[in-house]
Amino acid sequence: MENVYNFVKDWIRVWNSRDISAILSHYADDVEVTSPMIRISGYSGSSTIKGKDEVGRYWKEALKKFPDLNFELIDYTSGENCVTIFYISVSDLLAMETLWLDENRKIKKVNVCYRPI
Repeated sequence: MENVYNFVKDWIRVWNSRDISAILSHYADDVEVTSPMIRISGYSGSSTIKGKDEVGRYWKEALKKFPDLNFELIDYTSGENCVTIFYISVSDLLAMETLWLDENRKIKKVNVCYRPI
């Protein structure tokens, strides 16, 4: 994947901007997000949500709960049509987030892992 570092920097930047439209611009309409935070936060009984509209609703709620959200990049790796971003997340949680990209370089699938949780 070309310009992986620029992609990662922009992904971190838009999250730190808290601009939900800018955040969602990175994602495909049929995105699938799996994160333990979805279930832990009480948003859903499942850890997976699907579709940009549903994901947007979840993230709007999450941004309200974490007004001091600031992701800090630690490192990243990339593979075939995917990138894994290692960063400090909300409440100083260490996070590794793997993003799978479609043919338009939009994120189509996400899996987030945290330590500790």
